[in-house]
Amino acid sequence: MKPADLRAWVQGRLDPIEAYGAAVGKRASDFDLNPGQLNPAQDRPLSPAAVLVPLVEHEDGVTVLLTRRADTLRSHTGQVALPGGRCDPGEWPWDTALREAEEEVGLARDFVTLAGLSTPYQTGSGFDITPVVGFVRPGFALVPNPAEVAEIFEAPFAFLMNPDNHERRSMKASDGMLRHFYAMPYQEQLIWGATAGMLRALYERLFGAEAA
Repeated sequence: MKPADLRAWVQGRLDPIEAYGAAVGKRASDFDLNPGQLNPAQDRPLSPAAVLVPLVEHEDGVTVLLTRRADTLRSHTGQVALPGGRCDPGEWPWDTALREAEEEVGLARDFVTLAGLSTPYQTGSGFDITPVVGFVRPGFALVPNPAEVAEIFEAPFAFLMNPDNHERRSMKASDGMLRHFYAMPYQEQLIWGATAGMLRALYERLFGAEAA
């Protein structure tokens, strides 16, 4: 598929930015693979957050720009993540996503063309995340913020959208409960948890009935 055709195909399967705030249909969460366990959204409000899903349009194929969080951070230390964070008061999710991408990896927003919104994702740590999908033209220069990012890397979009690479794993959490989650090992990186969950939700949105 040519880059322009892929962009149109992806955009046609996302929620338009203009529709943000309308009634939300399906949501994804850390608890989709853990039926019966308590979802924090059931008993307390969640904090709004957003991530950028940066689809980089290289001549030889589209990749997803990802980071590995700094080892000095207090939460999710060393985990693979999409650029993003908590929304500031009065800030739209796409503004949050673009701001955080600039702050974390130095991705100038002039290189990003927003395509739309993917499925909202709720985390066990108390966030309601809006994934903002954007196409990134090559030629950008990245500078990781050492306080937040230990490493920047790209993984092929086709790899991440291949269900054969969506492993279901489990681990015992600090409360003693067994938690199941998606994981997508790529080279020396392990994409798992909320990041893998959001990518899985994007796959299900893009491929619909094929994503059984």
